[in-house]
Amino acid sequence: MYTASQSFIGVNYGTIADNLPPAASTASLLTSTSIGKLRLYEPQPDLVAALAGSNISILLGVPNSDVPSLAASPAAAASWAAANIPTTVSVSAISVGNELLNSGDPTLAPQLLPAMQNLLAALPAGSTTKVSTVHSMAVLAASDPPSSGAFHPDLAGSLDPVLDFLRQNGSPFMINPYPYFAYASDTRDETLAFCLFQPNPGRVDAASGLTYMNMFDAQLDAVRAALDGKGYAGVDIVIAETGWPYRGDADEAGATPDNARAYNGNLVAHLRSQVGTPRTPGRSVDTYLFALYDEDLKPGPVSERSFGLYQADLTANYDIGLAKGSASPSTSGQIGITAAPAQVLASA
Repeated sequence: MYTASQSFIGVNYGTIADNLPPAASTASLLTSTSIGKLRLYEPQPDLVAALAGSNISILLGVPNSDVPSLAASPAAAASWAAANIPTTVSVSAISVGNELLNSGDPTLAPQLLPAMQNLLAALPAGSTTKVSTVHSMAVLAASDPPSSGAFHPDLAGSLDPVLDFLRQNGSPFMINPYPYFAYASDTRDETLAFCLFQPNPGRVDAASGLTYMNMFDAQLDAVRAALDGKGYAGVDIVIAETGWPYRGDADEAGATPDNARAYNGNLVAHLRSQVGTPRTPGRSVDTYLFALYDEDLKPGPVSERSFGLYQADLTANYDIGLAKGSASPSTSGQIGITAAPAQVLASA
Protein backbone atom coordinates (compact mmCIF):
# COMPACT_ATOMS: atom_id res chain seq x y z
CA MET A 1 0.00 0.00 0.00
CA TYR A 2 1.14 3.55 -0.75
CA THR A 3 -0.08 5.99 1.89
CA ALA A 4 2.19 8.94 1.13
CA SER A 5 3.10 11.03 -1.87
CA GLN A 6 6.01 9.69 -3.88
CA SER A 7 8.49 12.25 -5.10
CA PHE A 8 9.33 10.41 -8.29
CA ILE A 9 5.71 10.19 -9.47
CA GLY A 10 4.30 13.24 -11.18
CA VAL A 11 1.45 14.16 -13.47
CA ASN A 12 0.82 16.74 -16.18
CA TYR A 13 -2.07 19.16 -15.88
CA GLY A 14 -3.39 19.82 -19.39
CA THR A 15 -5.69 22.78 -19.91
CA ILE A 16 -6.86 22.56 -23.53
CA ALA A 17 -10.40 21.92 -22.34
CA ASP A 18 -13.61 23.74 -21.45
CA ASN A 19 -14.79 21.36 -18.71
CA LEU A 20 -11.96 21.22 -16.18
CA PRO A 21 -12.99 20.89 -12.52
CA PRO A 22 -12.52 23.80 -10.09
CA ALA A 23 -9.01 24.19 -8.71
CA ALA A 24 -10.10 23.06 -5.24
CA SER A 25 -11.49 19.82 -6.66
CA THR A 26 -8.30 19.12 -8.57
CA ALA A 27 -6.22 19.81 -5.46
CA SER A 28 -8.37 17.39 -3.44
CA LEU A 29 -8.01 14.75 -6.12
CA LEU A 30 -4.24 15.12 -6.24
CA THR A 31 -3.79 14.98 -2.48
CA SER A 32 -5.88 11.79 -2.34
CA THR A 33 -3.23 10.05 -4.47
CA SER A 34 0.43 9.11 -4.17
CA ILE A 35 1.32 11.68 -6.85
CA GLY A 36 4.06 13.92 -5.49
CA LYS A 37 4.69 16.31 -8.37
CA LEU A 38 2.55 18.36 -10.76
CA ARG A 39 3.70 19.80 -14.05
CA LEU A 40 2.08 23.03 -15.24
CA TYR A 41 2.65 24.23 -18.80
CA GLU A 42 1.93 27.79 -17.76
CA PRO A 43 1.24 29.53 -14.44
CA GLN A 44 -2.01 28.40 -12.80
CA PRO A 45 -2.41 30.67 -9.77
CA ASP A 46 -5.79 29.28 -8.68
CA LEU A 47 -4.57 25.69 -8.66
CA VAL A 48 -1.29 26.63 -6.99
CA ALA A 49 -3.24 28.46 -4.28
CA ALA A 50 -5.44 25.41 -3.75
CA LEU A 51 -2.33 23.24 -3.29
CA ALA A 52 -0.89 25.45 -0.54
CA GLY A 53 0.11 23.36 2.45
CA SER A 54 0.23 20.13 0.46
CA ASN A 55 3.37 18.09 -0.15
CA ILE A 56 2.97 18.36 -3.92
CA SER A 57 5.79 20.17 -5.69
CA ILE A 58 5.44 22.06 -8.95
CA LEU A 59 7.31 21.84 -12.25
CA LEU A 60 6.36 25.27 -13.58
CA GLY A 61 6.31 25.99 -17.29
CA VAL A 62 7.17 29.16 -19.17
CA PRO A 63 5.05 29.14 -22.36
CA ASN A 64 7.05 29.25 -25.59
CA SER A 65 5.38 32.57 -26.37
CA ASP A 66 6.99 34.16 -23.29
CA VAL A 67 10.53 33.06 -24.15
CA PRO A 68 11.42 36.03 -26.41
CA SER A 69 10.60 38.63 -23.75
CA LEU A 70 12.52 36.74 -21.05
CA ALA A 71 15.49 36.40 -23.39
CA ALA A 72 15.51 40.07 -24.34
CA SER A 73 15.24 41.60 -20.88
CA PRO A 74 16.51 40.64 -17.42
CA ALA A 75 13.87 43.02 -16.07
CA ALA A 76 11.15 41.10 -17.89
CA ALA A 77 12.48 37.85 -16.44
CA ALA A 78 12.47 39.38 -12.98
CA SER A 79 8.89 40.55 -13.44
CA TRP A 80 7.82 37.12 -14.68
CA ALA A 81 9.48 35.44 -11.72
CA ALA A 82 7.92 37.83 -9.21
CA ALA A 83 4.46 37.40 -10.70
CA ASN A 84 4.45 33.67 -11.38
CA ILE A 85 6.78 31.72 -9.07
CA PRO A 86 4.66 30.72 -6.09
CA THR A 87 5.86 30.92 -2.52
CA THR A 88 3.16 28.74 -0.95
CA VAL A 89 4.26 25.49 -2.62
CA SER A 90 7.62 24.02 -3.50
CA VAL A 91 8.77 24.67 -7.07
CA SER A 92 11.24 21.92 -7.95
CA ALA A 93 12.02 23.31 -11.39
CA ILE A 94 10.99 25.75 -14.08
CA SER A 95 10.83 24.62 -17.70
CA VAL A 96 11.59 27.48 -20.07
CA GLY A 97 9.51 26.40 -23.03
CA ASN A 98 8.16 23.00 -24.06
CA GLU A 99 9.71 21.12 -26.99
CA LEU A 100 10.96 24.50 -28.19
CA LEU A 101 13.81 23.21 -30.37
CA ASN A 102 11.30 21.18 -32.39
CA SER A 103 8.45 23.71 -32.26
CA GLY A 104 8.67 24.67 -35.93
CA ASP A 105 9.64 28.25 -35.02
CA PRO A 106 13.38 28.58 -35.70
CA THR A 107 13.48 32.08 -34.19
CA LEU A 108 12.98 30.62 -30.71
CA ALA A 109 16.07 28.39 -30.56
CA PRO A 110 18.70 31.17 -30.18
CA GLN A 111 16.56 32.80 -27.50
CA LEU A 112 16.31 29.73 -25.28
CA LEU A 113 19.62 29.99 -23.42
CA PRO A 114 19.36 33.77 -22.74
CA ALA A 115 15.84 33.24 -21.39
CA MET A 116 17.08 30.45 -19.09
CA GLN A 117 20.02 32.58 -17.91
CA ASN A 118 17.84 35.62 -17.19
CA LEU A 119 15.26 33.56 -15.32
CA LEU A 120 17.94 31.86 -13.23
CA ALA A 121 19.32 35.27 -12.30
CA ALA A 122 15.81 36.36 -11.32
CA LEU A 123 15.31 33.58 -8.76
CA PRO A 124 15.32 34.64 -5.11
CA ALA A 125 18.62 34.34 -3.27
CA GLY A 126 19.11 30.85 -1.92
CA SER A 127 16.46 29.32 -4.19
CA THR A 128 16.79 25.58 -4.83
CA THR A 129 14.55 25.75 -7.92
CA LYS A 130 16.26 24.39 -11.03
CA VAL A 131 15.90 26.05 -14.44
CA SER A 132 15.68 23.75 -17.46
CA THR A 133 13.65 23.18 -20.64
CA VAL A 134 11.67 20.22 -21.97
CA HIS A 135 12.54 18.41 -25.20
CA SER A 136 10.75 15.96 -27.45
CA MET A 137 12.43 12.71 -28.49
CA ALA A 138 12.91 14.36 -31.89
CA VAL A 139 16.14 15.92 -30.55
CA LEU A 140 17.68 12.46 -31.00
CA ALA A 141 19.08 11.49 -34.38
CA ALA A 142 19.51 7.87 -33.24
CA SER A 143 17.96 5.83 -30.44
CA ASP A 144 17.98 2.18 -31.55
CA PRO A 145 19.85 0.37 -30.19
CA PRO A 146 19.94 2.47 -27.01
CA SER A 147 23.74 2.61 -26.93
CA SER A 148 23.66 4.44 -30.27
CA GLY A 149 21.68 7.33 -28.77
CA ALA A 150 22.89 10.64 -30.19
CA PHE A 151 21.53 14.14 -30.60
CA HIS A 152 20.82 15.65 -34.01
CA PRO A 153 24.05 17.39 -35.12
CA ASP A 154 22.07 20.27 -36.61
CA LEU A 155 20.76 21.13 -33.15
CA ALA A 156 24.25 21.41 -31.64
CA GLY A 157 24.43 25.18 -31.97
CA SER A 158 21.37 25.62 -29.78
CA LEU A 159 21.51 22.47 -27.67
CA ASP A 160 25.16 22.34 -26.60
CA PRO A 161 25.07 25.69 -24.73
CA VAL A 162 21.88 24.56 -22.99
CA LEU A 163 23.57 21.31 -21.94
CA ASP A 164 26.49 23.34 -20.55
CA PHE A 165 23.99 25.46 -18.59
CA LEU A 166 22.33 22.35 -17.15
CA ARG A 167 25.66 20.88 -16.04
CA GLN A 168 26.90 24.14 -14.52
CA ASN A 169 23.70 24.64 -12.53
CA GLY A 170 22.87 21.07 -11.53
CA SER A 171 19.69 21.13 -13.57
CA PRO A 172 18.11 18.05 -15.19
CA PHE A 173 17.66 17.27 -18.87
CA MET A 174 13.90 16.98 -19.39
CA ILE A 175 12.37 14.94 -22.21
CA ASN A 176 9.04 13.48 -23.38
CA PRO A 177 9.32 9.81 -24.45
CA TYR A 178 6.17 8.03 -25.66
CA PRO A 179 6.44 4.28 -26.27
CA TYR A 180 2.87 4.54 -27.61
CA PHE A 181 4.16 6.32 -30.71
CA ALA A 182 6.89 3.72 -31.15
CA TYR A 183 4.18 1.04 -31.18
CA ALA A 184 2.03 3.08 -33.57
CA SER A 185 4.82 2.82 -36.15
CA ASP A 186 5.42 -0.93 -35.53
CA THR A 187 2.20 -2.70 -34.55
CA ARG A 188 3.53 -6.21 -34.06
CA ASP A 189 2.28 -8.07 -30.96
CA GLU A 190 5.85 -8.39 -29.69
CA THR A 191 6.31 -4.63 -29.94
CA LEU A 192 3.09 -4.02 -28.00
CA ALA A 193 4.23 -6.31 -25.19
CA PHE A 194 7.64 -4.61 -25.18
CA CYS A 195 5.96 -1.19 -24.90
CA LEU A 196 3.51 -2.26 -22.15
CA PHE A 197 6.11 -3.85 -19.82
CA GLN A 198 4.52 -7.24 -20.52
CA PRO A 199 6.31 -10.59 -21.04
CA ASN A 200 8.35 -10.53 -24.25
CA PRO A 201 11.60 -12.00 -25.59
CA GLY A 202 13.54 -8.82 -24.84
CA ARG A 203 15.83 -6.93 -27.19
CA VAL A 204 19.60 -7.22 -27.01
CA ASP A 205 21.73 -4.16 -27.66
CA ALA A 206 24.58 -5.88 -29.46
CA ALA A 207 26.98 -2.99 -28.92
CA SER A 208 26.56 -2.80 -25.15
CA GLY A 209 25.56 -6.40 -24.47
CA LEU A 210 22.58 -5.18 -22.43
CA THR A 211 19.14 -6.76 -22.75
CA TYR A 212 16.06 -4.53 -22.70
CA MET A 213 12.66 -5.79 -21.59
CA ASN A 214 10.64 -2.63 -22.24
CA MET A 215 10.59 0.40 -24.53
CA PHE A 216 10.61 2.96 -21.70
CA ASP A 217 14.02 1.78 -20.48
CA ALA A 218 15.30 1.65 -24.06
CA GLN A 219 14.23 5.21 -24.79
CA LEU A 220 15.57 6.47 -21.45
CA ASP A 221 18.93 4.80 -22.00
CA ALA A 222 19.14 6.21 -25.52
CA VAL A 223 18.84 9.67 -23.99
CA ARG A 224 21.45 8.70 -21.39
CA ALA A 225 23.80 7.52 -24.14
CA ALA A 226 23.34 10.78 -26.04
CA LEU A 227 24.15 12.83 -22.93
CA ASP A 228 27.11 10.63 -22.00
CA GLY A 229 28.42 10.81 -25.55
CA LYS A 230 28.54 14.60 -25.35
CA GLY A 231 30.29 14.53 -21.98
CA TYR A 232 27.27 15.19 -19.76
CA ALA A 233 27.25 12.03 -17.67
CA GLY A 234 26.55 14.09 -14.54
CA VAL A 235 23.32 15.61 -15.88
CA ASP A 236 20.25 13.78 -14.56
CA ILE A 237 17.21 12.99 -16.72
CA VAL A 238 13.61 13.83 -15.88
CA ILE A 239 10.71 12.33 -17.84
CA ALA A 240 8.50 15.39 -18.25
CA GLU A 241 5.75 13.55 -20.15
CA THR A 242 4.85 9.98 -20.94
CA GLY A 243 1.51 8.29 -21.30
CA TRP A 244 -0.83 6.13 -23.35
CA PRO A 245 -4.26 6.99 -24.80
CA TYR A 246 -7.22 4.84 -23.79
CA ARG A 247 -9.22 5.68 -26.91
CA GLY A 248 -8.44 6.46 -30.54
CA ASP A 249 -9.70 6.56 -34.09
CA ALA A 250 -10.27 3.31 -35.97
CA ASP A 251 -6.77 3.51 -37.46
CA GLU A 252 -5.01 4.19 -34.14
CA ALA A 253 -3.80 0.77 -33.11
CA GLY A 254 -3.39 0.08 -29.43
CA ALA A 255 -5.35 3.04 -28.06
CA THR A 256 -7.52 1.05 -25.62
CA PRO A 257 -8.36 1.24 -21.90
CA ASP A 258 -6.60 -2.06 -21.19
CA ASN A 259 -3.39 -0.89 -22.89
CA ALA A 260 -3.46 2.52 -21.21
CA ARG A 261 -3.93 0.88 -17.83
CA ALA A 262 -1.17 -1.62 -18.55
CA TYR A 263 1.33 1.01 -19.69
CA ASN A 264 0.75 3.55 -16.94
CA GLY A 265 0.22 0.96 -14.22
CA ASN A 266 3.24 -1.12 -15.12
CA LEU A 267 5.33 2.04 -15.50
CA VAL A 268 4.39 3.10 -11.99
CA ALA A 269 5.28 -0.35 -10.66
CA HIS A 270 8.57 -0.24 -12.55
CA LEU A 271 9.43 3.13 -11.02
CA ARG A 272 8.41 2.08 -7.52
CA SER A 273 10.65 -0.98 -7.78
CA GLN A 274 13.70 1.32 -8.07
CA VAL A 275 15.25 -1.26 -10.40
CA GLY A 276 16.39 1.44 -12.81
CA THR A 277 17.41 0.72 -16.40
CA PRO A 278 20.00 -1.67 -17.84
CA ARG A 279 22.46 1.23 -18.32
CA THR A 280 21.73 2.87 -14.94
CA PRO A 281 20.51 0.14 -12.58
CA GLY A 282 19.22 0.88 -9.11
CA ARG A 283 18.04 4.42 -9.87
CA SER A 284 14.51 5.62 -10.31
CA VAL A 285 13.78 8.63 -12.50
CA ASP A 286 11.30 11.41 -11.78
CA THR A 287 8.45 10.77 -14.20
CA TYR A 288 5.40 12.86 -15.01
CA LEU A 289 2.46 10.97 -16.45
CA PHE A 290 0.48 12.57 -19.24
CA ALA A 291 -2.08 13.59 -18.21
CA LEU A 292 -4.35 14.27 -15.26
CA TYR A 293 -7.49 14.93 -17.30
CA ASP A 294 -8.70 14.44 -20.85
CA GLU A 295 -8.47 17.63 -22.91
CA ASP A 296 -11.63 17.85 -24.96
CA LEU A 297 -10.56 20.81 -27.10
CA LYS A 298 -7.20 19.44 -28.24
CA PRO A 299 -7.06 19.14 -32.05
CA GLY A 300 -6.01 16.08 -33.99
CA PRO A 301 -7.04 12.42 -33.77
CA VAL A 302 -9.25 11.09 -30.97
CA SER A 303 -6.19 9.81 -29.09
CA GLU A 304 -5.01 13.38 -28.45
CA ARG A 305 -8.12 13.95 -26.33
CA SER A 306 -7.84 10.62 -24.52
CA PHE A 307 -4.66 10.60 -22.44
CA GLY A 308 -6.35 11.50 -19.14
CA LEU A 309 -6.10 9.37 -16.04
CA TYR A 310 -9.32 11.03 -14.88
CA GLN A 311 -12.42 12.48 -16.44
CA ALA A 312 -13.58 16.00 -15.69
CA ASP A 313 -16.08 14.62 -13.15
CA LEU A 314 -13.06 13.25 -11.20
CA THR A 315 -13.83 9.61 -11.98
CA ALA A 316 -10.86 7.48 -13.03
CA ASN A 317 -10.73 6.31 -16.63
CA TYR A 318 -8.97 3.20 -15.26
CA ASP A 319 -7.27 2.24 -12.00
CA ILE A 320 -3.50 2.12 -11.72
CA GLY A 321 -3.28 2.08 -7.92
CA LEU A 322 -2.65 5.78 -7.30
CA ALA A 323 -5.14 6.26 -4.47
CA LYS A 324 -3.51 6.54 -1.06
CA GLY A 325 -4.17 3.48 1.06
CA SER A 326 -4.96 1.29 -1.94
CA ALA A 327 -2.89 -1.66 -2.96
CA SER A 328 -1.25 -1.33 -6.34
CA PRO A 329 -2.91 -3.36 -9.09
CA SER A 330 -0.58 -5.88 -10.66
CA THR A 331 -0.15 -3.49 -13.56
CA SER A 332 0.80 -0.53 -11.37
CA GLY A 333 3.97 1.58 -11.21
CA GLN A 334 5.27 5.09 -10.54
CA ILE A 335 3.44 7.97 -12.17
CA GLY A 336 3.64 11.66 -12.94
CA ILE A 337 1.12 13.96 -14.62
CA THR A 338 1.67 17.00 -16.86
CA ALA A 339 -0.53 19.97 -17.70
CA ALA A 340 -0.55 20.59 -21.41
CA PRO A 341 -0.59 23.91 -23.24
CA ALA A 342 -2.39 24.63 -26.47
CA GLN A 343 0.00 22.77 -28.70
CA VAL A 344 0.03 19.38 -30.31
CA LEU A 345 1.48 16.57 -28.25
CA ALA A 346 4.81 15.65 -29.76
CA SER A 347 5.49 12.10 -30.71
CA ALA A 348 8.52 10.12 -29.82
